[in-house]
Amino acid sequence: MVLKCKRFLQRYFVVLVLTCIILLVLNLVTKKVLVTNNQDQLFVKFQHFMGKRKLPTSGARNVKCSELELFLESLYDVNCTAIFQGDVNEIKRSQLLKVQSKAVTPNDSYYTDATQNCENFIRSRKYIAFALSKREEEVPIAYSVVIHQRADQFERLLRTIYTPQNIYCVHIDNKSSIDFKMAVHSIASCFPNVFIAGKLENLVYGSWSRVQADLNCMEELLARHLTWKYFINLCGMDFPIKTNLEIVHELEHLAGGNSLETEIVMEGKEVRWKYSLKVVNGKMVNMNVTKKPISTVTSIFSGSAYMVVSRQFVEYIFKDPKAKQLIEWSKDTYSPDEFIWATLQRMPGVPGSKPSHHKYDVSDMRSVARLVKWEYLEGDVTKGKAYPLCTGSHRRSVCVYGAGDLNWILQQHHLFANKFDTNVDPIALQCLEQYIRQKTLAGCST
Repeated sequence: MVLKCKRFLQRYFVVLVLTCIILLVLNLVTKKVLVTNNQDQLFVKFQHFMGKRKLPTSGARNVKCSELELFLESLYDVNCTAIFQGDVNEIKRSQLLKVQSKAVTPNDSYYTDATQNCENFIRSRKYIAFALSKREEEVPIAYSVVIHQRADQFERLLRTIYTPQNIYCVHIDNKSSIDFKMAVHSIASCFPNVFIAGKLENLVYGSWSRVQADLNCMEELLARHLTWKYFINLCGMDFPIKTNLEIVHELEHLAGGNSLETEIVMEGKEVRWKYSLKVVNGKMVNMNVTKKPISTVTSIFSGSAYMVVSRQFVEYIFKDPKAKQLIEWSKDTYSPDEFIWATLQRMPGVPGSKPSHHKYDVSDMRSVARLVKWEYLEGDVTKGKAYPLCTGSHRRSVCVYGAGDLNWILQQHHLFANKFDTNVDPIALQCLEQYIRQKTLAGCST
């Protein structure tokens, strides 16, 4: 009996010791996990405290994808899905809402104050501070954004197109207000890949200054960032109608080519470069001096200020003697932005260019650079008009889009559309912005 008791106690003791060892190991593992988690939390808090400004292009995601949705900014209670589908009743309701309750937009000084803590600004404004796909990382895009007013609309545009692998040059009209300049400088200072152009132009409508602003940005973008693949130029009233991933897909499809409007000149437009013009008191004045034709260019082509061109195209125009001669010759013409890029695209030897034969003409509706509704081409599409009537208003014969235009806009293949203005129709921009964000986050995972 005594022997049995000894054996029982020995077995019990062994089991007890093993149990204690197992519990001790589990306790150590648990503590290690807790310490690691606490360290991670402390690291995040430390980054927040220090206001770290370098945004990772990949790696750990500190924000849930759901936290990047823009539902908090739904200032107008509208059914955007119904608007996208062209629902007449919902579009009419949106028009009543925007009249009844006018949205208050932040003034320029708001952004100067809000960016005092960049970490808070980036999180509260829901910038996507990490690349959402490997494919997007491999095709960085260079942007030139030429602006002169409305920091709120610029910041909204920047947030929608922002990714950490892209690079953004912002050209501010040198005549802009001090408050506006300070606001834009403050926003740019929060991002390592957003910068203000080193040389600012006094922008005058119809003058060379608009082209020079893009050239200033092009030159700096080439020097600052060695890997971007394509260049896209924007203005403050543009807005994307495609996600960054969709833009990357289109650029890959171009396969080194360019996409911009370039057509044979319509009768009457030749006067724009026939005479020498000069800026006098902020306006273009005809000096009544006939310009000599440029000998190195066979034909001048008509186009627009908007383009999607390869890095090789941009590099070429700064080096090639014929391209540089065209640039110099165009400086005293009217609206050179509406023919210089179109002409370069048809010059032999320019990377991605097309032959000068009319069969290679590309209209603005065929290129992907910009979707624009011209007032004189609006009307009944079934009766030969180019596009339906504008539901917003017009500025210099261009439609400033309303919510009723979104159904048509989202059926187009362009990357960006012009023009949007929250003072004309804030609901159009609210719905479009949320649409782009939802598509952007469709494949997002933390």
